[in-house]
Amino acid sequence: MIYSTATVPVNPQGETTLTRAQVWAGLELKASDAREFLPPGLCTRSEVVEESATHFVREATIAGADLREIISLEPQGKVTFFQATGPREGAIVNELYEDEAGALQLRFYCYLGLRGRVPNGPEEQAEQAQFDSDKGYKAALLSTLKRTRELLAAGRL
Repeated sequence: MIYSTATVPVNPQGETTLTRAQVWAGLELKASDAREFLPPGLCTRSEVVEESATHFVREATIAGADLREIISLEPQGKVTFFQATGPREGAIVNELYEDEAGALQLRFYCYLGLRGRVPNGPEEQAEQAQFDSDKGYKAALLSTLKRTRELLAAGRL
């Protein structure tokens, strides 16, 4: 199994300050359409195909893999991506919270397995190393905040 976590401050020194509501609006946009939040060309399709009061279903093609995710939103706090189909199974969470000093933080954590692969085998170990690297989910959190600031500056939030 793959477990990874990363946390970044929402408002580091020198960056445009974002409110919880602004970050939440960015997370909602990312949940419904990942294309604007991932590196160009990485996500080639992202479409909400079902909606209910508690969740929605998104189908996407990311890094060439087709996947289906059940996405639940806990308003102003947490987005959970349950991997229904695709190369991974499990959950990915983006959580917005205040630390003990009251500073807004954005945290990622996941608990995943790779479908059809040996648990803790070389593929899962490689994925774990990627998630934990400087180019892993910490970078994804930073790029999400960067894109949210860009959308805010463009008047799209």
